[in-house]
Amino acid sequence: MMHQHPPGTGWIEVICGPMFSGKTEELIRRITRAQYAKQPVQIFKPAVDVRYDDTKVVSHNGREIDSTVINSGAEIFDHLKEDTLIVAIDEAQFLDLDTVRVAKDLAAEGRRVIVAGLDQDYQGKPFETLMHFLVEAEYITKNLSICLSCAAPAHRNQRLIEASGRLILGGTTEYEARCRNCFEPIKAEEGPLFEEA
Repeated sequence: MMHQHPPGTGWIEVICGPMFSGKTEELIRRITRAQYAKQPVQIFKPAVDVRYDDTKVVSHNGREIDSTVINSGAEIFDHLKEDTLIVAIDEAQFLDLDTVRVAKDLAAEGRRVIVAGLDQDYQGKPFETLMHFLVEAEYITKNLSICLSCAAPAHRNQRLIEASGRLILGGTTEYEARCRNCFEPIKAEEGPLFEEA
């Protein structure tokens, strides 16, 4: 995705959708194009996302790219290089709401910010960080997956295991994509915000 902007103008792009919809794949594609054009890029990912690699951003189909691991959005400034034109953030739903302010500041400095993440949790409720990113973004790409129950377009995350945390790291064993009709929300239980499956 290429957009024409006056020099020095920054903006925010969001790639959202359910699991298995190609969000990280699209993020890596945009980064790779920018690197091919010799634009300085930095990629960040939350420290909690260790499903495929501790430090690399990895898509479900195995494409990977080096990244800097952070625990909060504000840490981006600790690692940011002066000449960086593009800042990419994967799995933004795992980061704090302050990440949105950081992205706004980066865009105000004239940088392109690309954010990828889940827009809904396993109950179909919006993740607050992504919800605010959708309001701030100039460009939004909503990816869909394929419902594993009926093959319709899927935009929900069906949790397949019993767990009490809202954020459970997982893949095809723990989640599958479902359409609106096949999605069966699980009643929320009290428990920690984050758990590793």
